Amino acid sequence: MSEGRGTTRPLELFGAPDIDGRFFYNEDLSGFNFRQETLPFPQALQTVTAARDPDQDTAYLGSVPMVDYLPGLVDENPMPLLSGHAAPRLWLGHAAHIATHYDTMDNLACVFLGTRRFTLFPPDAIADLYIGPIDFTMAGQPVSLAAEAAVDSNRYPRFEQARDKALTAVLEPGDALYLPKLWWHQVVSNQPLNGLINYWWDAFAHGPDTPNMSLMLAMINISERPLAERMAWRAFFDHYVFRPEGHPLAHLPPERHGILGPLRPDNYGRIRARIMRALRGG
Repeated sequence: MSEGRGTTRPLELFGAPDIDGRFFYNEDLSGFNFRQETLPFPQALQTVTAARDPDQDTAYLGSVPMVDYLPGLVDENPMPLLSGHAAPRLWLGHAAHIATHYDTMDNLACVFLGTRRFTLFPPDAIADLYIGPIDFTMAGQPVSLAAEAAVDSNRYPRFEQARDKALTAVLEPGDALYLPKLWWHQVVSNQPLNGLINYWWDAFAHGPDTPNMSLMLAMINISERPLAERMAWRAFFDHYVFRPEGHPLAHLPPERHGILGPLRPDNYGRIRARIMRALRGG
């Protein structure tokens, strides 16, 4: 196994003993209950794998691109279920509790050390999870406030509906879990040292554009319009985008579908060009 090119990229989280490995916001959501440090990979690895005294900080090393830092390990342990575009990432740390969040890509999580308990909530539980800020987050994605609150908390009454939909899986070394994109998941590592390798990918990606970009743009253009207008646009989005009743121009011959025909090879570029011209004011 060879060490890769990277030297300072790994970002390590450190939490004081009193948070008991539960990485989260502080009380008023103005900051976090942990600190972040960027360390040389050998130092980060040594910090995490060293025996931890109960009075020492909890350390967590996450999302390390293994191709850059452990290429030999990648070569020796290929993932035959996925294409080479799904690059592995390393997650290694002490016992920790990672807040309920989602990913915008599909995820295959493979445990190789310790145990991890995943608690999953479906995407449609979003309103019952009481989501925190979307532009001030711990690791990129917003998290559920309700799922991390005390069990007897009365602050989030709708969370009981989400709890009824929850699925739980406990993974041991050699176990893997497929997490579809946008499924909320809380991850609890119970052993003194825990390790996981995961793979993220989006089999339906088109260029640099993502559904999340469309969501953000819709927030600008639609979210504060009058209710009647929002409901009208909702009908249009259902018809043209979500298509619960099939293709919106199914009543026309395919050669008359125009830019609503297949995205590839031509229509993706045509639609994107129109959007970019509009954003530039052209």
